[in-house]
Amino acid sequence: MNRQDLKIYLEQNYPYCKVDDTFDFPLLWVDSEKLISTVHKLKNTVETNFDFLFCETAIDRVTHFELVYHLTSTKFHHDIVLKVKLENMDNASIESVYPLWETAELFENEIYDMFGIRFIHHPDLRRIMLGDEWPGFPLRKDYIDDINIKTL
Repeated sequence: MNRQDLKIYLEQNYPYCKVDDTFDFPLLWVDSEKLISTVHKLKNTVETNFDFLFCETAIDRVTHFELVYHLTSTKFHHDIVLKVKLENMDNASIESVYPLWETAELFENEIYDMFGIRFIHHPDLRRIMLGDEWPGFPLRKDYIDDINIKTL
């Protein structure tokens, strides 16, 4: 399936999602409540077979977070980007995709460490770079680095 065929397939089979084009991949916007059922279907449907999560990250848009999932099919060699908008920045949480792709374990720990987004049913959610005593989440736009302020 080429990029255009994949976009058409997504529009026809995921009517509850918004499908956009990017310069690289089709982009599928998914509601957080439908994330797990959607990615499960994308992974296990014969036509798509998205068997590899090659990147998972987050973006702070000031008013909300966007979670970004890059999926590929090693069988068909097609790719897709999924985005989920999280409105509640003070208590951001979403279901973990770890049960579908074990590569999510490290990605989700990093996102938790840098943004404070919690992943429900993650097998070992923890800070992996900064430690539990570190105040705040450095990739959030509202983060204040007291260390740099003191040296100014």
